[in-house]
Amino acid sequence: MKKTGFLTAFIPIIILLTGCGIYSFSGASLDPNDKTVTVKFFPNRADLVNPNLSQLFTEQLKDRFVGQTGLELVDFNGDLMFEGEIVRYFTEPVAVTSDETAQYNKLTIEVRVKYTSINKPEFDFDTKFSRFAEYESNKLLTDVEDDLTEEIVQELIDDIFNKSVVNW
Repeated sequence: MKKTGFLTAFIPIIILLTGCGIYSFSGASLDPNDKTVTVKFFPNRADLVNPNLSQLFTEQLKDRFVGQTGLELVDFNGDLMFEGEIVRYFTEPVAVTSDETAQYNKLTIEVRVKYTSINKPEFDFDTKFSRFAEYESNKLLTDVEDDLTEEIVQELIDDIFNKSVVNW
């Protein structure tokens, strides 16, 4: 009797979640016709260049979409397409103390992303995304750069993923 009640409650939920497109537990809501994704290389066009940033950003964006949507990665003409560039990568002082020295610095990364959906063109966008992380000013950027860059890239990819396929 308990199994029947559970199934009666559970089956409508499954039908509801799958009836309006493909839904994954990552929050992605894809058109049922979306099977592939293309992520083009994001060149670093910032004045200050981190030599690893373009590769790191591009690969992690690919990994997110393949890993959390089940889409197949293709080199050209995917159902979902991402292209763009890294436009800003800079550090600046923040939290200036009374003796006019910075207590913290922040590293900022900004990327321009053009997203195209073959099956849902109403969700296309060409937008800049920006994120930053702070670090103590008594530390050199070179000592904290890898960890901060990884953190910022993850936040940027979260933003891009949410804007493109979560639509919340």
